Amino acid sequence: MQIIERTQVFNGHYKVNQLIVQDGDTQLRREQFAPGKAVAALVYDTARQVYVLTRQFRIGPEADILEIAAGMIDGDEAPETAMRREIHEELGYEVDKLEEIVCIWPSPGTSSEEITVFYAEVSHKTGAGGGLAEEHENIEMVELSRDALLAEPLRDAKTVIAVQWVRLRS
Repeated sequence: MQIIERTQVFNGHYKVNQLIVQDGDTQLRREQFAPGKAVAALVYDTARQVYVLTRQFRIGPEADILEIAAGMIDGDEAPETAMRREIHEELGYEVDKLEEIVCIWPSPGTSSEEITVFYAEVSHKTGAGGGLAEEHENIEMVELSRDALLAEPLRDAKTVIAVQWVRLRS
């Protein structure tokens, strides 16, 4: 298959492209959700020995969900820089250690989104967290012990991946 044409058909909070794809003798028209690149991190407070997650309303499932801290990469920002910024904005922590777990395409059948998933260790809170008012974020911080984290019925894919990473390291 080869992409022979790409047209942006929507440019709002997110972008949508329409692609014309050549598949042998057939041309297919497909829509592509193009939100950009993102980062996410499972955050562990080494001083208090708890994992710190977020709970916030998400448009996709139309519900509040429990997930790891996450956000979009701004422009040419490095994923590590974006992750440190997001952890401070959402949770109020400065990062002591940041380790990349994996870079994924969460839904490659319809989306070009790429998420770099990290594990972060923190010990010093320097801000309130909760997200940015100008981004209309209303983020609740949720602290979980290791046992509570592993028992939590998670549905967010990036969070499931990060928690499975914790399981595999045990």
